[in-house]
Amino acid sequence: MNGGAAGPGQGGSAAASGAVVIRAADAETLAGPRVSIRLLADSSTTGGALSTQRVTMAEGADGAVPHTHKLSSELFYVLSGTVDLLTGDRVITGQEGDLVVVPPGLPHAFAASPGHPGELLIVITPGVERFEYFRHLARIATGQVTAESLLDVQDQYDTHFLVSPPWRAARAKPTP
Repeated sequence: MNGGAAGPGQGGSAAASGAVVIRAADAETLAGPRVSIRLLADSSTTGGALSTQRVTMAEGADGAVPHTHKLSSELFYVLSGTVDLLTGDRVITGQEGDLVVVPPGLPHAFAASPGHPGELLIVITPGVERFEYFRHLARIATGQVTAESLLDVQDQYDTHFLVSPPWRAARAKPTP
């Protein structure tokens, strides 16, 4: 019995029952060779409350480059593995069960720690339509558009890129 919650084919809308239900089988997944992103709920699905996705990274894989959000906080919950998280000017290592919340304006980034895979649940609140942003990233990964094309949509997705010397130092690959 589903208790009136949205089921497959009902779009996951909050309008019908007051609840948003996204079935795993219905979630869009953007998969690359080292990172996959499961798009769970976008701002329009949650009435603007939040947008959320699940990110799975292979050992040492880069997740998101340093950036800020002017309007939203971002929550990172480590589902499994070990991840490096930039928070302001420091890099912390999170493990399964750890939670980090980054307020608006604070530089942040994430990646799987060297030698470890990592999996995060990410929640942005209030919600920003982000699914098309992740599809844009997938087009960059496949060479359909350039990485520089993201600069044109920073305001649209409330994602503003920056350079972070502490992140660069933490993610530097040692030379053999």
